Amino acid sequence: MAEQPLADVIVLFGGTGDLAQKMLFPSLYFLDADGFLAEGFGVVATARAEMTREAFVEQTRAAVAARAGEAGLDPKAWARFEKRLSYVGADGTTQAGAEQLKAAIGGAKAPMYFLAVSPSIYGRVCAALDAAGMTGPGARIVLEKPVGRDLESSKAINAEVAKAFPEESIFRIDHYLGKETVQNLLALRFANTLFEPLWNNLTIDHVQITVAETEGVGERWPYYDEYGALRDMVQNHMLQLLCLVAMEPPSDMEPDSVRNEKVKVLRSLRPVTRADVQTVSVRGQYTPGVVAGKAADGYEAERGQATNTETFVALRADIDNWRWAGVPFFLRTGKRLPERRTQIAIQFKPVPHSIFEGAAEADLVANRLVIDLQPDEDIELLLMNKAPGLSERGMRLQSLPLSLSLAKAYSGPNSRRRIAYERLILDVIQNNSTLFVRRDEVERAWEWIDGVADAWRESGMAPKPYAAGSWGPAGAFALIERSGRAWYD
Repeated sequence: MAEQPLADVIVLFGGTGDLAQKMLFPSLYFLDADGFLAEGFGVVATARAEMTREAFVEQTRAAVAARAGEAGLDPKAWARFEKRLSYVGADGTTQAGAEQLKAAIGGAKAPMYFLAVSPSIYGRVCAALDAAGMTGPGARIVLEKPVGRDLESSKAINAEVAKAFPEESIFRIDHYLGKETVQNLLALRFANTLFEPLWNNLTIDHVQITVAETEGVGERWPYYDEYGALRDMVQNHMLQLLCLVAMEPPSDMEPDSVRNEKVKVLRSLRPVTRADVQTVSVRGQYTPGVVAGKAADGYEAERGQATNTETFVALRADIDNWRWAGVPFFLRTGKRLPERRTQIAIQFKPVPHSIFEGAAEADLVANRLVIDLQPDEDIELLLMNKAPGLSERGMRLQSLPLSLSLAKAYSGPNSRRRIAYERLILDVIQNNSTLFVRRDEVERAWEWIDGVADAWRESGMAPKPYAAGSWGPAGAFALIERSGRAWYD
């Protein structure tokens, strides 16, 4: 296959929406400010709303300035970026709308289309682009998650997109994969001889993955009530993190080399069935409570009526292969939890025998590798150390963290925590799909998630209530304590 050229224009569908304004335009501005956008690279926004270019530019300027924070906009950088911007008020699902976009991008040879719109119209947008002759060699398309609501709908959407774009030109985005610490997990595992020989069931006891949010669903309930926490978070973000922890070393960093290994992990996930769903999963829904010192409504109050939608999920996932046999992966995610945290904790097994007779058993803590993605990006390795000072009981031990904090290592007046979309947009421009999700990967993930949802339905397993500001239903603690372990909080 011939190497594709760098993208020379980006067309943002849903250009006036929250995702575009809060994430995509700021990401493009920062890429431009750092010299990553070529001269002549165009930024075309489109939505159904009629708007003058001047009004659109002012709206975008305010959004980018809000993201820039105290540092503010660099006048020269904004002046350069502003010249790239244009707006087309059109219905992108029609050939007439696509023709308007075709005129706006002029003679672009390698356009990239970013669909920041509902997945339900992905197929119609692609059909319109194809009918207008805008899907030729060099064109590429970015799909925001979720691609479908289950395996059947995912296959249908993927099939519609595939009529207009070949698989190598489709970039299914999961912004978690653009985070520095997630990418650093690959470097940590495969660029250091220290970890990879220990990355197996001989030395690792279990793995915990937590994605906790303090916010409620709020006005997003129409979307959330259809998807719930299982489909909204576990199917994409959490399974992607699981795959990166559990995958075998790829032969290289080429896109298919990495993605092949992730698919193998998904194929090895033990199915959840009606027989075991009560012991390996927990559903929850938040009720009124207190979060960060403020009263918070329950989901039913936000929704306006009773609903069976889960806002919390805890799961035990088992990977049936040689590397991970017997090592449980515990996943939990939820709304209205006590703190905002995305974290991977890899718990190693304790030493087989302690030679430190004077040390209390509680002092000898097993090693643990903790990877924090948000709110702060950090990698911390818990190691045992001799406590300083003298003791009549012999050597005293204590655990100390060895930190690989990106914020500390790269702090300075010019340091800035990048938006995850910056990395991903740049990769699409350069036609590098390593950090994007392949079709068979999406469908394997949905297959496993559908198994969980089907088991819930077949067993009549309803969400258990939990107070806003707590760590979920009591069953979430029983889920992990059943195996003699505890959540790392």
